[in-house]
Order: sequence, then C-alpha cells, then structure tokens
Amino acid sequence: MIANYHTHTWRCRHADGTEREYVERTIEGGLKILGFSDHSPYPFPDGYDSGMRMRLDQVEGYVDTVLALKKEYDKDIEIHLGLETEYFPRFWDQLIDFLSDYPFEYFVLGQHSLGNEIEKILYSGHGTTDGSYLKQYVDQCLAGIDTGKYLYLAHPDLFLFNGDEAVFDREYRRLCREVKKRNIPLEINFLGLMEERWYPNEKFWKIAGEEGNTAVFGCDAHTPKAVWNPETEQKALQLAAKYCLKVQETVPMPKTF
Repeated sequence: MIANYHTHTWRCRHADGTEREYVERTIEGGLKILGFSDHSPYPFPDGYDSGMRMRLDQVEGYVDTVLALKKEYDKDIEIHLGLETEYFPRFWDQLIDFLSDYPFEYFVLGQHSLGNEIEKILYSGHGTTDGSYLKQYVDQCLAGIDTGKYLYLAHPDLFLFNGDEAVFDREYRRLCREVKKRNIPLEINFLGLMEERWYPNEKFWKIAGEEGNTAVFGCDAHTPKAVWNPETEQKALQLAAKYCLKVQETVPMPKTF
C-alpha cells in the first residue's frame, strides 16, 4: 500500500490525534501519498449540528493546517486536501458555493444517510429489510458520482440491508455496474475490517468481483495508528484476492475541481 486518501481529523469530533501525527505515522509506514478527507461540513439551516462533522467555521483552519504540512513535508510525502462528503441534493449547491473559496483537490463519497440529515430518512448502517431504501441508497450514490466531484466511493457496502437476497443482488449489482461504467473505484474500508463491522460485506465484494470492479484501499483513519496498519492491509489483500478484484494503488487527482 502506497496511498491512503481517507483520513480524518479531530474536527469531526470522533477522531483523535494531530494532523502532524497522521503524517509522521504515514511516512513511518512507507506510504507515498496521504490524503486528508475529514467529514465535510454542510450548510444546514437553523443552526442544525449533526455532531459528527466539522463546522463551517472550522474549514479555514483545516485547510491552513493541511496546506502547511503539505509544504513542510514536501520532500517526504505527497499530501492532498480533500473531504469525505455525502451527496445531499437539497444542500449540495450551497456546499459547493461555500467550498469554492478553498483549494480542495478531491471528495470521497461516503453516503452515511439517505436524503439528508435534516429529514432523517435513514442512517445507512441502521439496517432495514425495505428494498426501496437500498434502491434509494444506490440512486443517491450514483447521482453524487455524476456530479463529477468524487474520486471514489468509500465503504460502498455501508448500507445495511437484511432483506430479500434477490433485491440485495439486484441493487448492489446495479451499483457495481454503474460505477464501473463511470470508471470509479470502490473502497475496501480498513476501519470496517479493523473493528469487524458489518462491512466490508463479502456478499457485496463477490458481486464486485463478478462485475469486474476496481478496488482501492482506504484506511478511514480516525487515529494516527490507523494510517499504517499492516495486519488490516493483509486482510484487505486477502479479500481482494478471494474475489479477483483489481486493486488500484493510487487514484489520480482531478485536473479540475
């Protein structure tokens, strides 16, 4: 593993350590590329605060810190400035307008909620047997990708569907086929592996292997130690090999963003 584009900071309120500690741990592990992609703020109305993402007033500090480290460590490692950002159509244009003043290089798509947090339709990991929700998850991920702003789809198997196996296969196969058409990699998520969560879901990755999808490794690091974890990397390699997945070591930054 030479690149990780999925790294959080303390600003999301559920990660620990300083940005410098993440950089130094990454260098220690021999990686060549580190992308910071903390949970994006969103311009929610009426002062709504989800408690799991940075605030709008923290963006400038985030940008300044990452850019300073990028300059300081430029001979040691390639650092990129990004965000993990849901696609919430209702607030998308306002978010892009706000972020356009900053030199962001990429987004990774982590669709944690259907609709958006205000309507509170469903958190992706709460579990459901309703196939219409899985369809909405797939539709929303594809609509986000079609904005052209996303580098890859993080934890694509985050949505916890416990219903009809035929619906699971139909909708997740549709997701895999459509992201392949768009040349978008799917992330094998190290946080899920480390904590033995419901994802990575082997049923999903079997489908992805059959559809010929490309995978990318993402640490989803919430602590400095997590940006270099050889044991978890071995598990990810075994998963990729089991389902004949091509693993893309690096993902080129968009030429325009």
